[in-house]
Amino acid sequence: MSSTLLAPWQYCPSLTRYERWWTRAVRIGEIGIGGHNPIRVQSMTTTDTMDTAATVAQSIRMIEAGCELVRITAPSKKDAENLAEIKKQIRAAGFNAPLVADIHFTPNAAEVAARIVEKVRVNPGNYADKKKFDVREYTDAEYAEELERIRERFTPLVRICKEHGTAMRIGTNHGSLSDRILNRYGDTPEGMVESAFEFLRICRDENYHEIVLSMKASNVQVMVQAYRLLVHRMMAEGWDYPLHLGVTEAGDGEDGRIKSAAGIGALLEDGIGDTVRVSLTEDPEFEIPVARALVDRYNDRRNHAPIPEVAQVPVDPFSHQRRHSREVLNIGARHVPVVMADLSNRTTITQASLFAWGYRYSVPLDKWNITDQACDYAFIGKHTIDFEIPGTLGIVQEHATWLTNKGKERHYPFFTKQDYLGGAERHPQFNLVYATLPDLDEAFITALKGDPTAVLLIDTHNAHGMAEQRRLLFELITKECPVPVIIGRAYGAISNDALVLHSSTDMGPLLIDGLGDGVFIADEQGGREDLVCRTAFGILQATRTRTSKTEYISCPSCGRTLFDLQETTARIRARTSHLKGVKIGIMGCIVNGPGEMADADFGYVGTGPGVITLYREKEVVKRNVPSEHAVDELIALIKEHEMWVEPERT
Repeated sequence: MSSTLLAPWQYCPSLTRYERWWTRAVRIGEIGIGGHNPIRVQSMTTTDTMDTAATVAQSIRMIEAGCELVRITAPSKKDAENLAEIKKQIRAAGFNAPLVADIHFTPNAAEVAARIVEKVRVNPGNYADKKKFDVREYTDAEYAEELERIRERFTPLVRICKEHGTAMRIGTNHGSLSDRILNRYGDTPEGMVESAFEFLRICRDENYHEIVLSMKASNVQVMVQAYRLLVHRMMAEGWDYPLHLGVTEAGDGEDGRIKSAAGIGALLEDGIGDTVRVSLTEDPEFEIPVARALVDRYNDRRNHAPIPEVAQVPVDPFSHQRRHSREVLNIGARHVPVVMADLSNRTTITQASLFAWGYRYSVPLDKWNITDQACDYAFIGKHTIDFEIPGTLGIVQEHATWLTNKGKERHYPFFTKQDYLGGAERHPQFNLVYATLPDLDEAFITALKGDPTAVLLIDTHNAHGMAEQRRLLFELITKECPVPVIIGRAYGAISNDALVLHSSTDMGPLLIDGLGDGVFIADEQGGREDLVCRTAFGILQATRTRTSKTEYISCPSCGRTLFDLQETTARIRARTSHLKGVKIGIMGCIVNGPGEMADADFGYVGTGPGVITLYREKEVVKRNVPSEHAVDELIALIKEHEMWVEPERT
């Protein structure tokens, strides 16, 4: 695409029509990435690379689980050399999945590995650049001198890859940008893209193009913006290199899945991405089904119902800015996005019905206990409530039912478009109005625009639902209609895992772009209120739009990890999970640890066998703490900075 035809917002073929961004095909062993090839799924071993038997066994388990590329760390020349034996044994067992050597600090290891495996991954911030957290100004001459030094260190690897037919991933990590990049571009998506481009230009100068690019971060807003900017810049240059997608340090369990789905899904929805890894603090074979579930949603997405094209994109896709909306009670404007529960399908509603939604009623005390993940509103349909509701909860009923309950405190009506425009009686403070994109005509928008009590609950029946809801929100922005919007999606007979992944993918991209004032997940299958509540709050937390719990930035482990990451994460979580809003980074090694600490309040980083370094943000606080005492020392550090609260006794 010519830069003269490139729109300022352009980072994908279309914002309303699903279409994969066409990239060149890169051959990696017996498989292709990009071009007409399907989106590939990959993962990384967690074993010590020098433990050949363990690495081979785990690689085979990964391949049998559906892993199409197996990445193995090569932190030293010795590790790189052992890749030959690992490859030999995997091939002897009858498995031909390509192997990828993961390189960070050691160019000599990369040059060895490139002669053995089908692909090498290098991290520009670590590979040949300086990372000492120095703060200084670089003159143009000093900057150019550093670039020339990088060229000298990197060019031999490029030539080896070219000679041996080895592919390369230039993988930028937000947490390991070099001092030089940070001092010129800051800790920004622009810096991440430029870091990759510096290495890419060297490859292009050598006429080497078997390249895949990635822009990973633990902050999904930064990650999504960086990938979008990367594609925009490539489009402007006329380049078309395939993209590997991932949210790094996503964590484990539901939180890790929600965070990964929100970030990766935001890009897949727009046709961006040729290969995916879901980075969970779990055994790598458990990453594969999650990645596959995300990818498989797009197998027939092109057949979706048409969505009107966007004449002008009213948002900046490369930065987060919340859509302007007016304030209706605690919805919109300056307020964090609300969570609305769906209780409409229950047979009856009692105090116990609210337990899964964060409200616990004590009969002896006749008192409500309200948790940090308590919903703000509950939609109860045609039901009525005959008990005193918690003081922080609002109740929404279908309009006809509300008319018989309108005298009750904090009870509000739900309208169809027809009833709303037909002059039906409204609440003086809050009226929830249902709409899909086809409902938005001039009369409807005009009515919403002039009603300071209206809140829109949007829905979609389109297979490309996120794009349709985004189109609806674009229309409101273009028409300068400040009505607050709650993003609604309904899910029927799908598995619990699918419910988590699909809702995160459907709602996450909109929230990343600042386009929602609340979320409403309707579980039409029923019986999963607790899961739905956790998921709704998890999506808001993952997209950095509302904090309701402790956040763990935890790497997925690899052969560089210097302690049992899963066990340690579980121990830290058990001691700190009540610390609402505190971010704790748990890093297995030094590669991305310090950099990701910039996004965490406290860091726990493996820096040697049996020893831990503790961080307060980017600053080292304690070095060489024995691992058996490190969790206690972390707790003491949190207390020292007055961010500790005692957990409630149950």
